[in-house]
Amino acid sequence: MLRRISLLLLVALVGAACSSDAADTVVAEATDATESTETTETADEVSDDTEETDDASSDDDAVDSSSDADTTESATAESFTIEVWADNWMAVYVDGELVGEDSVSITTERSFNSEVFTFEAAYPFTLAIEAKDYKETDSGLEYIGESNQQMGDGGIIAQVSDSSGAIVSVTNADWQSLVVHRAPLNTDCESDSDPDANCEYEISETPGDWTSVDFDDSAWTSATEWSAADVDPKLGYDEISWDGSAQLIWGTDLEVDNTVLLRTTVAN
Repeated sequence: MLRRISLLLLVALVGAACSSDAADTVVAEATDATESTETTETADEVSDDTEETDDASSDDDAVDSSSDADTTESATAESFTIEVWADNWMAVYVDGELVGEDSVSITTERSFNSEVFTFEAAYPFTLAIEAKDYKETDSGLEYIGESNQQMGDGGIIAQVSDSSGAIVSVTNADWQSLVVHRAPLNTDCESDSDPDANCEYEISETPGDWTSVDFDDSAWTSATEWSAADVDPKLGYDEISWDGSAQLIWGTDLEVDNTVLLRTTVAN
């Protein structure tokens, strides 16, 4: 009888011990799960804070970059002056924008004059000039039907100075040129009684973006320099003190080349 009671007590003790271990295990697992969840939440919070900090930093960088760009652009923009004389008419463009054109109509007899235009630009900038000699019709002649019916001759000279007065660009053979109207090709028609019927001419299409910065003028030819004796500049030419390096330029023929496009890049 005592042996049976002892066995029952032993079984009861073992069962209690097992229940205690199981409880401890459950508690331990619950504790581990809680700690894991807290760790994950803490990591997520740190990650969110880091992303917010990075976003804020990125926004600040963007603002700073924009501010720097604006400051740079403002700092590099300068004021320039271009002085130009043409026989007979011109229009001046800077980076594709018209900054001024001849105030005297090309149809005005003896329309020789000089002009002064100011503009804002940042180095390097593209300077483009459309230059026209007077022609009454596509024949290339002027004063048709009159005693002085003839082929006209052209020419242009220009110089650019900065705000200090220093010359930064002049017309010379470094300019690129494209002749878009040539006439008369048969120069013996100069005294013809019907030049529109008998004078031959050549008209090329003017490129739509020829004044822009990105236009490729590598296929154009170098402008031709001409002396003052060749061009015989009048009215307005002597009103400007031309730099010694500034040259009268045109196409390869002063009389046959009637409309000439001219371009150059002005670097600091």
